[in-house]
Amino acid sequence: MNFVFRGDELLVRQDAAELPAAFEPVPDAFLPVGVLEGRYARATWLAREAVAPEGFEFRKLRSLFGVMDEGLVAVAGRAYQIAEWARTHRFCGACATPTERVAGERCARCPACGMVAYPRISPAMMVLIKKGEAVLLARHLHHPAQFFTALAGFVEAGESIEETVHREVYEEVGLRVRDVAYFGSQPWPFPHSLMLAFTAEYESGEIRVDENEIAEAGWFGPGDVMPKYPPRGFSIAGELIHAHLPRG
Repeated sequence: MNFVFRGDELLVRQDAAELPAAFEPVPDAFLPVGVLEGRYARATWLAREAVAPEGFEFRKLRSLFGVMDEGLVAVAGRAYQIAEWARTHRFCGACATPTERVAGERCARCPACGMVAYPRISPAMMVLIKKGEAVLLARHLHHPAQFFTALAGFVEAGESIEETVHREVYEEVGLRVRDVAYFGSQPWPFPHSLMLAFTAEYESGEIRVDENEIAEAGWFGPGDVMPKYPPRGFSIAGELIHAHLPRG
């Protein structure tokens, strides 16, 4: 399986959103990704100005959710992160010397100063706040699908994931929470995140949205009309919300 990227776009067939069986001309560097159902997967990238071969097109990874097999989309996300890491670490970030691949591991090393670079993973948290039978959902200003969803944010340097939950909740909606409980995780290749999902119980405060991040937020309980939220199978946000939907 060949995962060929142009930025964050994947090369697929126009008629079936399938991967190319072969790719010519072969780029200089294909990187190993892994094995899916006995098929070897590898990834590479092309220049931003690259044109898709006849019968193919470049598509954003997000557009392939629900179109391409779920397992294949997951591997595509992994392939994208590996290709993007390799593309952005061709030179040392400390002295600008061209890097070399380290045999036996996914690592780029500078032959001049010895600096090493591994694929970047940025941890982020997502939290669904519960207040009795109601849950808090928010619409983020910059969310491309305009879903109402759980609150989320990146972990800052020197911060625990639990501290991130409390900080982000207070910054985004002005609430205090307690009883933070882990729900699940999902690698999220936009661009290189690991999303850790939680639930938390409301403790105090009134909703006060950060207008730089949140368009609107509110409590939704039994009998309320639920807004549009992420579907199951698309992201962990959909699974988190579906598992805690108000009943009745």
